[in-house]
Amino acid sequence: MTALRFAVRELRAGLGGFVIFLALIALGVAAIAAVGSVSRAMTVGLAREGANILGGDLSVTLVQRQANADERGFLDKSGAVSEIATLRGMARKVDGTDQTLVEIKAVDGAYPLTGKLDIAPGGSGLDPAEPLDAVADSELLIRLGLNVGDSIDLGSSRLRIAGAIATEPDKLSTGLGFGPRLLISRAALDASQLLQPGSLVQWAYRVRLPAGGDPLAVSDQATKEFPEAGWQVRTRDDASPGLKRSINQFAQYLTLVGLAALIVGGVGVANAVGAFLDMKRPVIATLRSLGASARFVVALYFIQIMAIALVGVMIGLVIGALVPLIALRFLTDVLPVGAETGFYPGELAIAALFGLMTAVSFALAPLGRIRDVKPTALFRDVASGLPARIRPAFLVAAIASAGLLAGLSVLLAYDRRIAMMFVVAMGGSFVLLRLVGFLVMLAARRAPRQRSTEWRFAIGNIHRPGALTASVVLSLGLGLTLLVAIALIDGSLQRQLTRSMPDNGPSFFFLDVPSSQIEPFSAFLAKEVPNATLESVPMLRGRIVSVGGVAAADLKPAPDQAWVLQGDRGVTFSASVPKNSRLVAGAWWPADYAGPPLVSLEARVAEGLGVKVGDSLVVNVLGRPVEAKIANLREVDWESLAINFVMVFSPNAFTGAPYTVLTTLAYPGAADPALEARVMKDAGAAFPGITAVRVREALDRVSTILGQLMLAIRIASSVALAASVLVLGGALAAGHRRRLHDAVILKTLGATRRQLITAFSLEYGLLGLATATFGVLAGSLAAWGVVAGVMKQTFHFAPLSALGAAVAAVLVTVVLGLAGTWRLLGQKAAPVLRNL
Repeated sequence: MTALRFAVRELRAGLGGFVIFLALIALGVAAIAAVGSVSRAMTVGLAREGANILGGDLSVTLVQRQANADERGFLDKSGAVSEIATLRGMARKVDGTDQTLVEIKAVDGAYPLTGKLDIAPGGSGLDPAEPLDAVADSELLIRLGLNVGDSIDLGSSRLRIAGAIATEPDKLSTGLGFGPRLLISRAALDASQLLQPGSLVQWAYRVRLPAGGDPLAVSDQATKEFPEAGWQVRTRDDASPGLKRSINQFAQYLTLVGLAALIVGGVGVANAVGAFLDMKRPVIATLRSLGASARFVVALYFIQIMAIALVGVMIGLVIGALVPLIALRFLTDVLPVGAETGFYPGELAIAALFGLMTAVSFALAPLGRIRDVKPTALFRDVASGLPARIRPAFLVAAIASAGLLAGLSVLLAYDRRIAMMFVVAMGGSFVLLRLVGFLVMLAARRAPRQRSTEWRFAIGNIHRPGALTASVVLSLGLGLTLLVAIALIDGSLQRQLTRSMPDNGPSFFFLDVPSSQIEPFSAFLAKEVPNATLESVPMLRGRIVSVGGVAAADLKPAPDQAWVLQGDRGVTFSASVPKNSRLVAGAWWPADYAGPPLVSLEARVAEGLGVKVGDSLVVNVLGRPVEAKIANLREVDWESLAINFVMVFSPNAFTGAPYTVLTTLAYPGAADPALEARVMKDAGAAFPGITAVRVREALDRVSTILGQLMLAIRIASSVALAASVLVLGGALAAGHRRRLHDAVILKTLGATRRQLITAFSLEYGLLGLATATFGVLAGSLAAWGVVAGVMKQTFHFAPLSALGAAVAAVLVTVVLGLAGTWRLLGQKAAPVLRNL
């Protein structure tokens, strides 16, 4: 209690010297609190609007087939039912001059069961009296240059655009589309003749339960009564699992960025605490001379530091709680789901805990040095600083506190594997940066003597006792590493999408080619583009039901391969090994194989699922379970963009099953946009039921989405970079008194202002260069680990991005260093000399 009273009295003097300390804690806490609150607001909004997003209380989805009489009877008995068919097709102008890929949704008269389909002013919705009417996204009208009331051709039918869609209530439940929405009636779909045996169409049955109905109970009953239906059942509580997963993953990344800002800020906390305690050295010595124990002194300043940290945490919490309330109001029109704005105490408590734990972890080491301040310090040089030795108990406590902080980061993470990688990377960066700082000081100490006075002074400043080297390297190195890593990840992914497309890669994918039309269609393409290469393979859709005798729902796959169990996958059959594939285990079946079904599985998927050659795999195709033994594993060159599948079956596995053919067309040289446009136009006119997808357009769309995502990541990551700059400024400010002493002595001995500025510039430039070198190397290594190890993509090093970050780091170090030094050079010598 005595220490508490003394701490309160000292705090009455204000928080001078702790501005950067407060800013760093507040910045990190605000980032974590804001991200957590926004994520929570969106997931709560997702849960609240689950029925509208899903289109009902329950959704049952089938691929390539409609529900049979028994299945439909079960659904009708459960509640009101709406049947929806979704597929892709080509919408063409009636004069044949232009066409575009569209995402078709054919609905019945009960649609929508929940929510409301809003039509833009000037149009009307679907009218049962006009079965060949359609409503479309405004993007479709813009692409084809149409207006409401104009007509388009779809397959074999001609439809009138009755209106433009303003709001589609269940749009999120259908996932990402590569074309604008075209909403039509079931009668219009039948008239288009797009439904052919084996067509890639998805049938969804939305069910609105009676009041008080339990969707989970109905879901369990559906699975129990129809175990081999092969349908996917979702409830309103899991309306958009992909979106929810994306929100959680993105929130985790941004939370880790905020935590990185806190950890980088922890270096600033240590600097600020060290500078504060150094300034209090005469007070500590006085207290010790009056009989105060070392424990009392530590308690006194620990209370003060934690009180100041608590102020920073409270500031961060206020900002973190207010930012989402303000931001969500401006983002209402662009968010994919209405967010439930409000205060979320759980998320704020987590941010506060991280902030306080960071302050404790980084304040303990400086506190461990004040126990050895003796009363004789009152008679020593004012520039001599705190003892260099840290009490072992405090060092152990600091490490334990940092370990607890790391454990909380992993425990509270959405993906603990990624969080663990982050913790290991941050810990490794700290150790390496400490090593870099030591090596820089060692190199400066052993450097040959320079003739230039400025160079001798700059190099001496790097390795002398109390040098800023360790603080500058540590503070700037962490932020620069993060900046370089993000820049290189962005560059690699963009290059992967836009530049790494092989010269002989396909220009078109043609979907839904009926097996009965593949010969005339291939002949047509061969005539249109004689020099092009055509490849065709049969294609069906199937859902993995079990692997190795374990139901898919009970499997625990590796996170990067979990996607193979989430929904339907394309499957094919072949008598020979597909192109751009290489067997790595097992053997291929004979061309005339007639035994039990066999399957070839992609090697990385097999590893993620924990299966091997000889295990069984059950896939539901067209409502029929097909059990096959894994005959071999393949490595697939996905970057070739050639036709390939995760699962390739022996030809006898689907004897008699209806299927469509997937065809690719590749030009011998560079793609010609005019030729591509002509091929699309002529193919659409001759085969209206076949869907053409331009590879370049699909990649451009994905690239645009990726660019928006990386922009958001770069903006969020600027928080950590801002923390690095603040820490660097704090480190330079912490050495202010020592630099003032040096400047005054040197000026008294005849040094000019130009010489001092030159010496300080050289010192900061050398430190910035050493830090930049480490940041580029460590950031490149981190980017390679994320791109190649986590994302399983090809890493491309972009030297200009890395060099730009390095130059920026050197400039920031020099500018901030000289900004503080300039003030020192104007100080009068007499007041400083009197206190020596």
